[in-house]
Amino acid sequence: MTTNSEATEIAEAYSKFTFKKVLFIITSLVGLGAMVLLATSMGASDLSVYDVFNAIIARTLPFLGIESNLHDEIIIWNLRFPRVVMGVVAGAGLAVSGAVMQGVMRNPLVSPFTIGISSAAAFGASIAIMFGIGFVGSGTYLIIINAFVFALLCAFLVYGIAKIRGVTPETLILAGIALMYLFGALTATLQFIATEQQLMAVIHWTFGTLTGSTWNEILIVTVLFLSCFPFLMLYAWDLNAMASGEEVAKSLGVNTSRVRTVSLTLATLITAGIICFTGIIGFVCLVAPHITRFVIGGDHRFLIPCSCIFGAILLLAADTAGRIMFSPVIIPVGIVISYIGVPLFLYLLMKIRRVYWV
Repeated sequence: MTTNSEATEIAEAYSKFTFKKVLFIITSLVGLGAMVLLATSMGASDLSVYDVFNAIIARTLPFLGIESNLHDEIIIWNLRFPRVVMGVVAGAGLAVSGAVMQGVMRNPLVSPFTIGISSAAAFGASIAIMFGIGFVGSGTYLIIINAFVFALLCAFLVYGIAKIRGVTPETLILAGIALMYLFGALTATLQFIATEQQLMAVIHWTFGTLTGSTWNEILIVTVLFLSCFPFLMLYAWDLNAMASGEEVAKSLGVNTSRVRTVSLTLATLITAGIICFTGIIGFVCLVAPHITRFVIGGDHRFLIPCSCIFGAILLLAADTAGRIMFSPVIIPVGIVISYIGVPLFLYLLMKIRRVYWV
């Protein structure tokens, strides 16, 4: 039996353990804030971090009476800040989707794109670009809605196929890979018959970029992300139980089938909502959760929010590098993120010599 003193020591140790992780998350948030200011200050017209801070505060908190240069405000609010904010939201959403899917399937190689979401979104966008055919909307929004609908359609097909055989990680992954190759082949067929201009537009969309992000698009993505995030956090304890195995989780009263279905659906919704605006930015959802798990551990109560921060930092750093390395030429973030993510991922594989799943 545990004595009162032992129980007190355990409680104190747990409190210190929790406090350190919470403090780390807060520190990471401060780092993300600094990264946002730094990224916004960089560009063809260099601004100081102080100028950026003043311009943001002057617009968001006008009652403080802080003044800023009108020229700086135009550059920041119309050109740079929307791109930076979209990078933060997109990075956070993709990272949390990857963390949840890896936790649900107990597979470190799983990401939202493993179940074919990216290939299906590219196919939907290609149809809209080449033929002007879609569900609703016109112009850019026709492409966006087509990509979103086809991404969800692929996810539902994967879940439907898995449901027939039983919703297990293996059937989900195998069904996803099959549909990923199917939609990839369909997109390649469209590219084969496309004109030069259409082919250029399709390929440019698949690169993934934050260029041209608008405040309306940011609002849509943010609302979608914030609507799904609390429900994913509610399943944090269940995901911790599932990390120990299916049977262990069931013995603890976890409805693993429901947790898996709801979590994957929410993660898919977040990912589809992001990539339909940005194009395919795939490596964040794979590498950011690994970095986070290596740093903070596998407890999903801390892993999920911290993955958001690390994903935002990673995507923002990649986009900033793509903007300034070969200025005035802007390298799409979908390309840069692979150059940054692959070395980080390989480093983790070489560094970690034990199973760190739990």
